[in-house]
Amino acid sequence: MDDVRRLSVSLLAVFICVANAFSPTDSEFTFLLPAASKECFYQSAVHNGSIEIEYQVIAGAGMDVDFSVVSPEGMYLVSEFRRSDGVHMVEPTEAGDYQICFDNTFSRFSEKMVFFEVILDNPSNDAGADDEWAGLGEPENLLEYKLDDIKESMEAVHRRLERSRQMQTVLRAFEARDRNLLEDNLWRVSFWSCVNMLVMLSVALTQVYTVRRLFDDKRRVCS
Repeated sequence: MDDVRRLSVSLLAVFICVANAFSPTDSEFTFLLPAASKECFYQSAVHNGSIEIEYQVIAGAGMDVDFSVVSPEGMYLVSEFRRSDGVHMVEPTEAGDYQICFDNTFSRFSEKMVFFEVILDNPSNDAGADDEWAGLGEPENLLEYKLDDIKESMEAVHRRLERSRQMQTVLRAFEARDRNLLEDNLWRVSFWSCVNMLVMLSVALTQVYTVRRLFDDKRRVCS
């Protein structure tokens, strides 16, 4: 029973370490970009880390925006024009605030709905994780389980779960964009179908009136 209890305590400590130390910081945001305007967001980063940025235009005419990433020193790291989506990695990063900008100034009338996600990975997480693992030590007689094997397995599972969550977020953004596109196409098809029906009715009424006028003889007959 003591071995099982020590094993349970060790597994609980392993889970806490993995959950707290090996999680990259990520954030997602959906916003409305007005016509003829530009919006910028700022993301703080540490030295020698990494930033992954993914964006999609999920609604709006043309489904495109201008995108740029500016370093803390003011250098343009990424510049894209009239794109509907993109994925970019900045590695290694410098200490400071990175500027993430979405530009819709080329569109004078149409606003855009934009989704983007920022995944920030700091090297300090790994260093803290190693310290916590070192503090755990390896208990005696762990029922032939090695702490390193458990650590590697749980890290792999956690990375895959985190990646799955990120992929589900991206797929939801794709689904929202496709739904908005389908609704916009449905409105256009319905509108032009109504216009064509009105034109056909107008032509039919005009033809009936013209034919009746041809056979309408108003001359008087004298008997």
